[in-house]
Amino acid sequence: MAAMTPSARPFLNRRLAEFGTTIFAEMSALALSTGAINLGQGFPDTDGPEEIREAAVRALRDGRGNQYPPGPGVPELREAVAAHQRRRYGLAYDPGTEVLVTAGATEAIAASLLALVEPGDEVIAFEPYYDSYAASIAMAGGRRVPVTLRPHEGAFRLDLDELRDAVTDRTRLLLVNTPHNPTGTVLTRAELAEIARLAVERDLLVVTDEVYEHLAFDDAEHVPLASFPGMRERTVTIGSAGKTFSFTGWKVGWVTSTPELTGAVRSAKQFLTYVASGPFQYAVAEALALPDAYFDAFRADMRAKRDVLAAGLADAGFEVFRPAGTYFVTTDIRPLGESDGFAFCRALPERAGVVAVPNAVFYDDREAGAPFVRFAFCKRTEVLEEAAKRLKAAF
Repeated sequence: MAAMTPSARPFLNRRLAEFGTTIFAEMSALALSTGAINLGQGFPDTDGPEEIREAAVRALRDGRGNQYPPGPGVPELREAVAAHQRRRYGLAYDPGTEVLVTAGATEAIAASLLALVEPGDEVIAFEPYYDSYAASIAMAGGRRVPVTLRPHEGAFRLDLDELRDAVTDRTRLLLVNTPHNPTGTVLTRAELAEIARLAVERDLLVVTDEVYEHLAFDDAEHVPLASFPGMRERTVTIGSAGKTFSFTGWKVGWVTSTPELTGAVRSAKQFLTYVASGPFQYAVAEALALPDAYFDAFRADMRAKRDVLAAGLADAGFEVFRPAGTYFVTTDIRPLGESDGFAFCRALPERAGVVAVPNAVFYDDREAGAPFVRFAFCKRTEVLEEAAKRLKAAF
């Protein structure tokens, strides 16, 4: 039998066959082609603190980071991450052996799963989940097991009994995200305590995505899962500069964990980017040392923007799930007479001059997510007000 020619066989391996171009690329392209306001992809439309931007320029001019930085990250940043965890949460990490700098949180997630998951292992993640979770689990050869956050009294909540029932003898790892993208849920101290008990009881590893740690609003409180009894030694905590300092293009993230787990993640990470973001690492080290007043003002600003957009969406007829964290508002489009989030979002730029993202892309069960649509509020207030005006006029 003749050998199959390259053009006659699929090039994408079967683990990634279900993943095409991300919805963010599609929606951002729609925003560009139509001139619509882009509330789909989660990036700010203003830069972060001027002194931090100047710190990056200074590092470039001083020749710091223009060549390959150290594999684990520059010492200044690793020390700053450790100091931040100690100051904010009372968690002590050795910057030399327990902190790893990554090319953003996306690489940290991928490297963690590649390092810690064996083919066939089950990984539990809270659905809806950020799309890179599913792809990273697939690349590691794992089997994703969704536990769905469901609407309840104006928010999306975790069913702890459903989580416990999802754990089997094949479960290797829990992938936890709080504050949660896209729903805006912030897991409570009581919920996190139950997750910790379950992880210890069933001897599970945990990867926690905490990139929105500084964006918990109102009475919500961000509590790192690693701070609970028995969790520090089994938890890989992921943080990022992009969401906190509004420099998403710098792609500076980090991992904190035990030397054994951090070393395992580094073993995978070194064959992904090896190193990245050299000069920006020095600038982020300075950013993490900013006084509490910066973080308080940043949170207050985002909370005010949340309120502007949430009110505008409600006024336009959406059912609004008021987020306790992150910079996304999830809405239900059924009060508008709609039920298909994909069709709704693809028509919205022409219909209203606004771009949003269908939450169904974050679900294994697409029907469960079909009526939900996500809007980002990390934009200038006048942009949010204009988007709200356009939506009200359209509906």
